[in-house]
Amino acid sequence: MKHFLSLMFLALAAAATPAAFAQKWEVGIGAGGSFLTSETITNPAGNADAGRDPGLAVSAWLDNNIGSGVFGGELRYDHEAGDLKLSSGGTTVKFASQSNAVHYDVVVNFASSESAVRPFIEGGAGVKWYTGTGTEQVYQPLSNIAVFSDVKDLRALVSVGAGLKFNIAKSVLLRLEVHDYLTPFPNQLIAPMPGSSVGGWLNDFVAEVGIGYAF
Repeated sequence: MKHFLSLMFLALAAAATPAAFAQKWEVGIGAGGSFLTSETITNPAGNADAGRDPGLAVSAWLDNNIGSGVFGGELRYDHEAGDLKLSSGGTTVKFASQSNAVHYDVVVNFASSESAVRPFIEGGAGVKWYTGTGTEQVYQPLSNIAVFSDVKDLRALVSVGAGLKFNIAKSVLLRLEVHDYLTPFPNQLIAPMPGSSVGGWLNDFVAEVGIGYAF
């Protein structure tokens, strides 16, 4: 029995060795712009649209491509900055903010790692925390509908994306990609007042250019 188990272990190890050596890693950084959708906060006295101005987005990632590189996984960190915005009628009030996210995505490449151009799609999940960095006001316009708070608001995140990878030099990749990061509305950061209500999810569309190094 011991000999049989030993042989089985050696066979499994031999079978797994080529796949292990075929794995390929990639690290990279990217920058671009973020465009967050808005949600309507309803109140009997009037409604207001709550969202965020377009802003800067930066990312860093670590990829593990398996076998020929068609399938893989990506651990990603994203940082964004932009002013929160509350608008009703002709009144608009803003509040400085930033957000950070960590998520893991499954990646499907439509060409092998040796190809000059590799279209890809990805999807996954993680967490995102919105942070208010402005100064709270004693009196804020539209405070009868909602108010901004300098708090951290942690939300679940769903990530989907697509893009192109270009092999521009040995082990160097240029990436062009777009993502949609979906989270429930951060109602602690943009807090509806009594009598107000808001629901739904925010879509955070991010377009980036990045450089990766494969090893």
